[in-house]
Amino acid sequence: MDRPSSSSSSSLKLLGSWADSHTHRVQLALKLKGLEFEYQEEDFLSPSPDLLHHNPVYKKVPVLLHDGRAVLDSVIALQFIDEAWPAAADAPLMPADPFDRAAVRFWCHFADDKLGPAVGLVFSSSGEGQKAAVEQVHENLKLLEGELREGAFKGRRFFGGDRIGLLDIVLGCGSYWLAVFEEVMEVKLVDPEAFPFFSAWLREFEEQKEVKETIPAIDKLLEYARGIRQMMLSMGSATAATANGATTSATGNASVDAVDSSSAA
Repeated sequence: MDRPSSSSSSSLKLLGSWADSHTHRVQLALKLKGLEFEYQEEDFLSPSPDLLHHNPVYKKVPVLLHDGRAVLDSVIALQFIDEAWPAAADAPLMPADPFDRAAVRFWCHFADDKLGPAVGLVFSSSGEGQKAAVEQVHENLKLLEGELREGAFKGRRFFGGDRIGLLDIVLGCGSYWLAVFEEVMEVKLVDPEAFPFFSAWLREFEEQKEVKETIPAIDKLLEYARGIRQMMLSMGSATAATANGATTSATGNASVDAVDSSSAA
């Protein structure tokens, strides 16, 4: 059971997986809000009856249960947490200004629709296909770099301002996989000289106490990624392509989730 410092007036339970970046998003939001929650580890290959009951559509983690009622999808869960406990720990996840809220929602969609799948393709491909995927990651990072340098988030320590906000959680919970994939795949994804603002933001994010409490140790992530990569190679190109086509997860964890899901099918 995972117990952040402050107490909650209602029952919260999170069904998740230790290596899943979407699970980390919800864990981090709950910690930032100081909300107590029970944690239940799920196995991609053998989902529990609880998971199948509460998420019969996608049969995936994370599932956040609030007094027995399910909140599905990690970004929706983050918004639910912020709306249900707006004053908790004096840590709002969304900005007050409607335009700023719209910008956060747009870039959250970008993270899951563009950046995450590109990083996943780096992990699941090789040769010229991998080179093209790396270039796509760099093009996506250039867009974020521009927003931090002179766009909607210019001059901010975090995307959320002086404190971690919803977009920081979505981008940050997954960005740690970039370093893992760099080592496993022997590619360069984040060059501090090419992306100084993004690199500075990522360092700040990873130094936060709640983030350190949430993200698994790098050695454990490396071991896991190497095992998944070996599994993909042994499955063959056709199965790997199918897995990559199913990629929908957050930055960096995309192919990991995809392979697990395809193996269970």
